[in-house]
Amino acid sequence: MTDIPQIAAQPRNQWWDVWDQFKTHKGALIGAIFFVVILLGVIFGPWLWGIDATFIDIRSRNQGPSFAHPMGTDQLGRDSFARMMAGGRVSLAVGLTAMALAIGLGTLIGVIAGYFKRLDGLLMRTTDLFLALPLLPLLLVIIMLFRDKLNAAFGPEGGIFILMVSAIGATSWMQTARIVRGDVLAIKEREFVLAARSIGTPNRRMITRHILPNVLSPIMVSATLGIANAIITESALSFLGLGFPPDFPTWGRLLFDSVDYLQQYPERVMWPGLAISLTVLSVNYMGDGLRDALDPKIRGR
Repeated sequence: MTDIPQIAAQPRNQWWDVWDQFKTHKGALIGAIFFVVILLGVIFGPWLWGIDATFIDIRSRNQGPSFAHPMGTDQLGRDSFARMMAGGRVSLAVGLTAMALAIGLGTLIGVIAGYFKRLDGLLMRTTDLFLALPLLPLLLVIIMLFRDKLNAAFGPEGGIFILMVSAIGATSWMQTARIVRGDVLAIKEREFVLAARSIGTPNRRMITRHILPNVLSPIMVSATLGIANAIITESALSFLGLGFPPDFPTWGRLLFDSVDYLQQYPERVMWPGLAISLTVLSVNYMGDGLRDALDPKIRGR
C-alpha cells in the first residue's frame, strides 16, 4: 500500500490573526468604523453636498438647523455643514501628515539610538531635552517666527499647512523614539539577530530585515495615538487664532469663530467640539485595539 504524500498546509498570514483579535475588541471595531465614515465624509462629502463652504448668503445668516442647512448657518450665511466637512478635511490632513512626520522621525532616532550604542547617549539626551520643553509656548514661538516667511513663499493656506505639520511633527516624536529604542535594545540581543550578525550581515540590512519588522507593533500604536494628538494640537492653535486664515475653515477655527456667539447660538460650538471629541475618541479606541491585537501574548487567546 503506497503512502499518500501529505500536502503541507500553507501557513496562515499573521495579519489575519491580528484582524481576528482586533475584531474581538468591540470599542476598537466601532472606533475604526466611525473613523472611516468620518474620513470618507470629509473627502467625498463636499462633492456630494454641493454647497460651497465659502459661499456667503447674508439673507440666510444666523439660521438654525433646517433641511436646507442641517447644522444652520453662521453670521455670514455660510452653510455650517459644508464648513464642518471642509474643516474636517483640513484637520484630518494635518493630523495624518503630522503623525507620519513624527512617527518617521521618532522611529529613525529610536532605531539608531537602540542599535548603535555610541550614539545612544547623545540621542536620548536630545530626546529628554525636547521632552522638557513646554509644548504650547514652543509651538507659539515657532509659528510667530516662521509664519510670515512661509506665507510669502507658499501662500496663506499652503504656508500655514506646512508650518502646522512641521511644528506639530517636530515636537511629537519623542515618545515614539523612546518606545522604539527600548524594543530595539531587547530585540538586538535575540538569537536570530545574533545569528544574522555571526554570518556578517551588514548593519543596514540587519535594521531593515530583522529589527524594523519586529518593532512595527509599537510604531502602529503610536501612529494611531499620534493622529489624535496632532488633531487636538491643531485645534488648540486654531482656537487661539494662530492657525489657518478665517476663510480657511478647520474644526479648531470653527470653534474660535463661534465663541462670540456662544450664548445666542450654542450649537455652533457643539458641532466642531463634538467632531473633535468623537474623532479623537475613535482613534484612541483603535490604538487600544491595535495594542491588544499586535501583542502575541494576547493574540493567541
